[in-house]
Amino acid sequence: MEQTIQYKTEGTCCKLMQVKFDGDKLVDVDFLGGCHGNLQGIKELVKGMPIDDVISKLSGIKCGNKPTSCPDQLAKCLSEIKANV
Repeated sequence: MEQTIQYKTEGTCCKLMQVKFDGDKLVDVDFLGGCHGNLQGIKELVKGMPIDDVISKLSGIKCGNKPTSCPDQLAKCLSEIKANV
């Protein structure tokens, strides 16, 4: 069953993500704030991917001197989803 959650990010220009998932599959993601072009590219690349694949590809990515990034925050969001499903 498809579910949608909102995830408040920490340490990034993107302030909020809306994540749609169905079981272990990422259906869609939308971003509020951040680098629009880059985030639209990430959105298209991860649509339909297994959550585990997205986590493994995006975890640990940093943005400049920041300890995290929008892709890393998406991976953290998906890890929380996995832990609570």
